[in-house]
Amino acid sequence: MDFVKELLLEAETWVGVAFVLLMLLFWRVGAFKTIGGVLDGRGVKIQAQLDEATRLREEAQTLLAGIKAQAEESEKTAAAMLENAKAEAKRLQTEAKSKLEDQISRRAALAERKIATAESQATADVKAAAADLASQVAEQVLATRIAGATSDPLIDQALKTLGNRLQ
Repeated sequence: MDFVKELLLEAETWVGVAFVLLMLLFWRVGAFKTIGGVLDGRGVKIQAQLDEATRLREEAQTLLAGIKAQAEESEKTAAAMLENAKAEAKRLQTEAKSKLEDQISRRAALAERKIATAESQATADVKAAAADLASQVAEQVLATRIAGATSDPLIDQALKTLGNRLQ
């Protein structure tokens, strides 16, 4: 019994008894249910926030995957456009080269025709000039012969001699 008396004299014992009585009072009043409800409500709010954060994270990951897919598609489209532009540039270059070669060949043919026309014209001019010159020379030769026939000194002397003889 000394033990019980000693126990009743100790402050810790009375603190323990008061704590047990306080807990019984809280239980009787329903404080544990209220505290539990508050804690459960707080837990539900935290869980809802965690669920919202998870949903937002998944949505962000989905958006990121969509953006990455769009970026990849854009890169593919840009690469295809670049290839098309290169092919179009090569085709235009080939077409321009072909047109230039055609134009050069047409101009060369035109120049050759002009040269041939000029050559034939020059040949005709030379032939005409040669014919004119030949006719002028022939005319001069004939005129000289005809003029010379009337005034040939041998003929003139023979005529004079003939005239003296006949007298």
